[in-house]
Amino acid sequence: MLLRGYRKEVFRPECNPSFTSLHCHAHLDQDVSEVLPYLNAALGGFEYTTDPPSVTFRAHGKLITVHPRLVAVNALKDGEEAERILAWLQREINQTWAERDSIVPSTESLPRPQLLEVLKLLPRNNCKKCGQPTCMVLAAQMAEGAKGVEACPELAPENAVRLEEYLRAYFRE
Repeated sequence: MLLRGYRKEVFRPECNPSFTSLHCHAHLDQDVSEVLPYLNAALGGFEYTTDPPSVTFRAHGKLITVHPRLVAVNALKDGEEAERILAWLQREINQTWAERDSIVPSTESLPRPQLLEVLKLLPRNNCKKCGQPTCMVLAAQMAEGAKGVEACPELAPENAVRLEEYLRAYFRE
């Protein structure tokens, strides 16, 4: 077992205290840097950095970044959801570490959606019904994997299908 414990910190982002979603940092009791390339390969991380080492992936509809001694999770409903995701991640880290001999480690980042390709499919009317100030901001969140097609209430049905297909090629759940 590589990761035995962590200390959870759930908070509202200071930059925008009116956000309804929460963020979570898990301060890890052990350094997990050795598992990061294996975790990247096993969970399909879409961004891997080597200096400093970290892997970011999308799971449970969230962006999750794993650093050697810290995990960051975005857009949570409450502390219980944070705990469920962290418990899942702890199991994944330990299982990946136990099976590392059968996993080819990877430090490659996956291709990312192009911001302008996402924006082309949005209505571009800046209606703010999605809760964002502009369609560009929403497109950036979609390209990062933080928001899905359902976030845009003004999206034409045919564009919703095209955008869903486009994003599915980059993000697997």
